[in-house]
Amino acid sequence: MATDKASKRLFVKRIIQLLVSVGGFAYIFYKIPLAEVAANWNIGMTPWIIAMLIAATLIMAIQANRWKGLSVQGPEIPFKTYYAYTAMGYFFNNLLPTGFGGDAVKSLAFGKKFNQTSQSVSAVLLSRIQGLLAMFLCFFIALPFALNKAEIPLGYTLVMTVALFACMAFIVLCLFSDKFPIPHFITNKLTFIPKLQTSLSIYRKHKKQLLLSSLDSLWLQLLTLFTAYAYFKAVGETIDISILVVFTSITIVVSMLPISLNGIGVREGTQVALFTGILGIPASVVLSAGLLGYIPLLFQAAQGAVVLVGSRR
Repeated sequence: MATDKASKRLFVKRIIQLLVSVGGFAYIFYKIPLAEVAANWNIGMTPWIIAMLIAATLIMAIQANRWKGLSVQGPEIPFKTYYAYTAMGYFFNNLLPTGFGGDAVKSLAFGKKFNQTSQSVSAVLLSRIQGLLAMFLCFFIALPFALNKAEIPLGYTLVMTVALFACMAFIVLCLFSDKFPIPHFITNKLTFIPKLQTSLSIYRKHKKQLLLSSLDSLWLQLLTLFTAYAYFKAVGETIDISILVVFTSITIVVSMLPISLNGIGVREGTQVALFTGILGIPASVVLSAGLLGYIPLLFQAAQGAVVLVGSRR
């Protein structure tokens, strides 16, 4: 009975998220005709699209390397295996409205395959938090320069500040989770929690791996920012780097809110609100640039599809 109720709640949640995504797109294209958006696309975009695909591949490779570096226990597993499971995660994360998300799918599948589920989940969880911290680092470094060039509402900075402290608190909680006793009635039902606590606490003894994975996270953030720069350049817009860093970081955080499917619809609305509302760039240009950002995502997801087909064979 409890399972049926949970399934119904999840189904209702997905329907609401679908409505938000579809409604968001419908509203945007109602305000901005598709013909105006498509008018900004031309063959001259090709070099920038190729650059985005190269960046997307590098992002996957660095994520796989970071995951491999954080796998401090168990057998030595080839880099190509981590890359394959990273691609699988992109497939689920970008194309399917699952109840788990790409990170959960890839970490659980990897853990079951190699009998190290708790470490796999811990490594993926920790790397995701490190990625967010790298993003916040770039945001707050760029913010003073951006404020000299544009009037950015204080509310955005406050949201990012709250998100930063929440992220910092969460990573401390993860690394010292073994210091926080969990009631037995919870661990009896969720038997994986003690194993997860142990796997997370191990990283306190592996400071070198944490440092290297943090550097990987910084490289990932820089590549993500380059992708944003590239799709604006593809439609003929050159955005100040500091403003691009600030606005892209805000867009990522808002898109993470669980109110739509993978941020679809919300992401585009946020970009238009920032780049058009504050900088005055035509909304059709902003939207045409933002939609190009789906090309590297689809490229990454396509690699995951190849992995899935190959694994079934």
